Parts: sequence; structure tokens; C-alpha cells
Amino acid sequence: MRNNGMPIHPIRTEEDHTAAIARIGELMGAAPDTPAGEELDILATLVEAYESRHHVIDAPDPIAAIRFRMEQQGLTRKDLEPIIGSRARVSEVMTRKRSLTVAMIRRVRSELGISADLLIGTPHNKGKRVARAGKSTTTAVPAKPRAAAG
Repeated sequence: MRNNGMPIHPIRTEEDHTAAIARIGELMGAAPDTPAGEELDILATLVEAYESRHHVIDAPDPIAAIRFRMEQQGLTRKDLEPIIGSRARVSEVMTRKRSLTVAMIRRVRSELGISADLLIGTPHNKGKRVARAGKSTTTAVPAKPRAAAG
């Protein structure tokens, strides 16, 4: 299909994506039910489909979400104690040594306004040992290069 602009076809490559985004920029503000407006609608749909397959953004893990909200609200770990538990419990949760319990998730959702769906997610462990069903596993983290002796 050609619509007074670029030929419209499925977006299969980053070059196609870049061209479609540029054309959308040119068409912004086009009146609905006009050839330009229809081209804009079609291109937006194609770009959305391409991005949903190729530009996936993972949701942050629960601890990252809590840290982000703490930063937004100027909170400290001490402020989490009424929500999560003792100082030691807050430390265990924030260092990913202990998972959030259902009761903690409810309080964090209520007090900090973080979606329970996000809090239920699995924390991204960064090379820490994690006990799972009686087994211990370690996630891979690239080793830091060592300075050459000499």
C-alpha cells in the first residue's frame, strides 16, 4: 500500500522501524479520516506490533521497585521497619536473602502504593546463592577482570 508517503509494509528490520518512526513524526497531527490520518493509524499499529516483539522492557524486580519508591519519597530502611518488620528483616529482604511474604506485600502495596503484581515478581538475584526447595543454586555473574601484575 502506498499512501502519499512511504510504502506501507510489515516492519521486519530496525531500518524499517526507524523509517516508520520518522514517517509517524511527519504525520503527527494529521486529521482523522484523511489519507494521512489513515497512514498514521496503520504505521502506529505496525510499529506497536514490532516493538512488542523486539523491544520488550521487563518489569523491575520487587526490590528494585521498593528502592525506587524509597528514593522518590526520600525514605530510609528505617522507614520500612513498620511495613516489612525488624531492622534485620528489612536488611534480609533488601539484600534479597529473604523473599517478601504475602503480609509484607499487602503492607508495601498499602503504604508505598506499589502494585502487588510487581511485588509478587521474582527478585533478580545478582550472583547470590538462593535456596529453592532444598537445593542451592548460584546465578552466573561475570567475574571482574583482575589487574595485571607487573
